[in-house]
Amino acid sequence: MKIAIDAGHGYETPGKRTVDGMKEYEFNRAVANDMKKLLLNYEGVTVLFTHSDQRDVPLHDRTAKANRENVDVYISIHANAHGNGKEWTSAEGIETYVYKSKPRAANELAQIIQQELVKRTNRKNRGVKTASFHVLKETAMTAILCECGFMTNKEEAALLRSSSYRLTCARAIVRGIEQYYKLTKRTDSSSLYKVQVGAFANKQNAEALAKELKLKGYETIIVK
Repeated sequence: MKIAIDAGHGYETPGKRTVDGMKEYEFNRAVANDMKKLLLNYEGVTVLFTHSDQRDVPLHDRTAKANRENVDVYISIHANAHGNGKEWTSAEGIETYVYKSKPRAANELAQIIQQELVKRTNRKNRGVKTASFHVLKETAMTAILCECGFMTNKEEAALLRSSSYRLTCARAIVRGIEQYYKLTKRTDSSSLYKVQVGAFANKQNAEALAKELKLKGYETIIVK
């Protein structure tokens, strides 16, 4: 099973941040990274990132990549906001979105993940909702978008900053995916097989290939 994880926005996206300055992408990417580590413990699962730490990937590029790679499910990670974004507000809680046509599989998956998020975070249940967001409309596969708390709520903003809350959200989403798709844990989750794609005498050539692979969503490391 191939799963696309989309950390919404990017480091340089204007305006997407908590009232006290944390950029939304910082939360989104942390949850995406935690999800990837958890998902690789399941049999037959591969993970594709549609975002990049190097640039704010346009929405069209994200959905085109997922469609091109024929992924089975697309999960977009976000944090919510209310008001003008410059003042704390009382809006709070978790909500999950599907495309407005409510495809059955997306709605069923969203309901399970929403329940897991609310149960594990103990935040307000704002329910599963519909929207015509690009990543839901233009993806050819089952797609959902998770809003994991409000950047404009002082209490939830503090949670969004914490590594424990980020991991809790990741575990909830992965548990929902596991339940819906009936995934099976690896018998030996400590065994991973690494693939080497190149060896270079020139360090610049190695760095160029590493950069290209990162842009495509692959984890890379340069070893001398």
